[in-house]
Amino acid sequence: MGLSSDDPFETLSAESLRRLVGDLLQRLQSLEEQVTHLGEQLASAETARAALQAENQDLRDEIARLKNLPPRPPFKPSGMDKVTEREVRKSGGQRRRRGPKRDKDRVTREEVLTASAPSGSRFKGYRTILVRDLAISAELVRYQRERWLTPEGKRVIAPLPEGLLGGFGANLRRFCLALHAQGQVTTERLTAILNGIGMEISKRQVVRILTSDLDGFVAEDQAILRAGLATAPYISVDDTGARHARRHEVTTQIGGTRFSVFRTGRSKSRLNFLSLLRAGCEDYIINDAALDYMRHRKVAPDVISKLAAHPETLFPSQMAWYDHLVRLRLDVFDRTLVRELSEAALWGAVRHHGLMGNTVVVSDDAGQFRIPNHALCWVHAERLLQKLMPKTPEQTRKLEKVQGQIWALYRDLKLWKQKPSAKEAPVLAERFDNIFGQRTRYKELGQLLARLHRRKHELLKVLERPEIPLHTNASENDLRACVTKRRISGGTMSADGRQARDIMLG
Repeated sequence: MGLSSDDPFETLSAESLRRLVGDLLQRLQSLEEQVTHLGEQLASAETARAALQAENQDLRDEIARLKNLPPRPPFKPSGMDKVTEREVRKSGGQRRRRGPKRDKDRVTREEVLTASAPSGSRFKGYRTILVRDLAISAELVRYQRERWLTPEGKRVIAPLPEGLLGGFGANLRRFCLALHAQGQVTTERLTAILNGIGMEISKRQVVRILTSDLDGFVAEDQAILRAGLATAPYISVDDTGARHARRHEVTTQIGGTRFSVFRTGRSKSRLNFLSLLRAGCEDYIINDAALDYMRHRKVAPDVISKLAAHPETLFPSQMAWYDHLVRLRLDVFDRTLVRELSEAALWGAVRHHGLMGNTVVVSDDAGQFRIPNHALCWVHAERLLQKLMPKTPEQTRKLEKVQGQIWALYRDLKLWKQKPSAKEAPVLAERFDNIFGQRTRYKELGQLLARLHRRKHELLKVLERPEIPLHTNASENDLRACVTKRRISGGTMSADGRQARDIMLG
């Protein structure tokens, strides 16, 4: 079909068309070169922007440090746990409905309210309404204690009711402990509240009520820790900074589904953590568990043989244990050796007392919590990806792709926990290998994936023990009360105050 008479190309010769097409090709090639050059400039600008952003943040952090301002969080939460939790709830599970209040059978007082009805009206009974109220009033009780003199000349005086402390009753102490420990009310405000009610009390007396005579609470807290470590299928652990006697110390949280305890000390080492797992005991023991711990830590075989061959295996205190090491002529000036041997003896004591038999320790990969039967927190593992600072759009896409794969695997692990299946466990393990064993041509990302791949057994511990959690959110939530108290009240000064803080937070 020929061109129409008004077509502008009809009058061009074949040579002119070739020149025109060649010119268009050259222009297209020039445009492609310009686009490539602009892309390189954009990547360079993006790299410079990321460097400037990092430098700007470093300067902000330095200014905040010089002004003694609180430091910024190292990174924002990724939202992996919340997003996957919503998806898991959508896939199954019913929403819990609110039920009626269950205190209707605990009515403490009844009143009949009369109505002004005109003459000739008929009585139709009552309309009942339950009103929940609170009565708080100051009370000053005078106890007249009988005194008797026996025929033998011995004086007998009637005992006081239990719970009295320095002229203050048990109900007042319950009120103070509840407001201070659970309500996070400071001692100054608590004193003002009590004085406002009509109670004549000073701040020093309030502090004495909160910190004195806590032996019953201490014994109960130790018993709870001992029972938890003996029976819990897992414990979740974490720690945070604390102030005591103007020094920096560390508060360690140990908790499970039914308990949570706090212990504050000067060290956050593995030695300190293992000593806490003894639940109040002070002994060091060499047994099979201790010897296995030494072999796992690659202690010299001759040292292990000396400890195993000696007939004395139980040492009631730290000094007795160190004295035993000296008598065995071990190099007690080798700090690494002494630390590893002490860790093993502490672990032997933990197992000797029937604790941590099949209990999994779930932590955020802090070194002090790495003991036998350990599992890693997925949220903290994924959070390491947020520390990476991609310099090009290509690196950003690779990082987002890997994050998406990890989020999907995390969601499927949550679903698997609801209905564990032995057939699906190898599939999830293979997906783990594919994600963390892939090559990304992004050096920092590849190194991080390889690092997490080496911790595969700890990250996939849930496939062996479906009852353990995938994260340490419970420990972080428990520590929030401790952090809030630290921010409001600062630190403690006396040993009783430190013990009261730990016991009442648990």
